[in-house]
Amino acid sequence: MTHTDKLTYDYESEFVQRGYKAVCGVDEAGRGPLAGPVVAAACILPFGCEIEGLNDSKKLNEKKRDALFDVIREKAVAYSVAFATNEEIDKLNILNATMLAMARAILSLPVPADFALVDGNCIRNFPIPAQTIVKGDAKSPSIAAASILAKVTRDRYCMEMDAMYPEYDFKKHKGYPTKEHRELVMKYGPCPLHRRSFLKFMDGDGDNA
Repeated sequence: MTHTDKLTYDYESEFVQRGYKAVCGVDEAGRGPLAGPVVAAACILPFGCEIEGLNDSKKLNEKKRDALFDVIREKAVAYSVAFATNEEIDKLNILNATMLAMARAILSLPVPADFALVDGNCIRNFPIPAQTIVKGDAKSPSIAAASILAKVTRDRYCMEMDAMYPEYDFKKHKGYPTKEHRELVMKYGPCPLHRRSFLKFMDGDGDNA
């Protein structure tokens, strides 16, 4: 029952006992950045699978996340990663785009899941029954694994963004609204990967600065 840093399969066990066959964890990365997609991952782990060092992705350094990324993909029953683009974020808003990315990740699983444990407190338009868990990436191994898959995938995408638009220094801030990133957007203007709805600070009226 005990697992690294309070991670246990208690939630997974609860829904398996209710008759679900394949419980996946779902999490996202990249709701806050000014640029790039929001990335969601879904992961089904073998029940009781121990992965040394598994934790909420935010509590791990990049080297550890990269190592766990490979271990998770090796040990998972199934996993998938899906995006909602910056254009979709601008059209739908970030919450709805995040829900879309999560639904895409669930539907892309090579082994279908019939129940989802979702980090956070909101689910909308999910393709299967789901339960939200606040701070779930620190409680459920399935969600923790999904959080790492999403975070590493998005960070690697940010390196691609940096290669395409080096003047914005995406490799450093990963698209997040740091002082430096805001200054670079003000200097060069937005690139095609920027979320226009996140750039209200450029209006000069002080709103959402």
